[in-house]
Amino acid sequence: MLSAEKLSLAGRLDGVSAALEIGKVTAICGPNGAGKSTLLSCLAGTELPQAGRVMLGQDDLNRLPARIRGKRLGYLPQAPEIAWDIAAKALVRLGRLPHRDRGDAAVERAIAALDLEALRHRPASQLSGGERARVLLARVLAGEPEWILADEPLAALDLAHQISLLRMLRARADAGTGVVMVVHDLSLAMNHADRVIVLDRGRVVADGQPEDALSPENLRAVWQVEARWLGEAHARALTVS
Repeated sequence: MLSAEKLSLAGRLDGVSAALEIGKVTAICGPNGAGKSTLLSCLAGTELPQAGRVMLGQDDLNRLPARIRGKRLGYLPQAPEIAWDIAAKALVRLGRLPHRDRGDAAVERAIAALDLEALRHRPASQLSGGERARVLLARVLAGEPEWILADEPLAALDLAHQISLLRMLRARADAGTGVVMVVHDLSLAMNHADRVIVLDRGRVVADGQPEDALSPENLRAVWQVEARWLGEAHARALTVS
């Protein structure tokens, strides 16, 4: 389990608690400035809360050595930087650094999972935004972490690659990986997440199954829109009045 215990950070988080389950896809949703990215970075251990703590199993996350955190948590920030103009495969291989091995099989699996075979030798400077996003997520996968923490991983992808990525994340969750992602597209959260956490002004205002957390009442209260869901479970569309 990965859990946030009363996390606070001035102006961004206000007593946020959530116990996340392994083997589930959890979507974090909310309007701009709600604290979604801050919560994810605290869960990843890249940002320290002013109060509260993050627990990874029985361990206080921020007391674990960085290498152990890197092996157990795979984190994709919202706007990751690529420091060197190296080939896509070399970027993916960086996900093996915490393991201190080449991990050839894991690297190849990650490249195949993100449909990067044709890009493996292309320099980072020659990748499109969507291609960069897939390469950087493949770097996370190459590390074979217990948890995948991804901030808006779908934002730069075309429809086909969005669907492919969602299916891949579902497969990872079904195989026992914990998946937590920040999502702006509420329809994707509704149809593909097991659980949705809604943040507003740094607080958790809803937490549960997608149809409950993203109810018309919560959409009105948090996003200030009149909307309703059409269709059947896992194939719902949001209509806004």
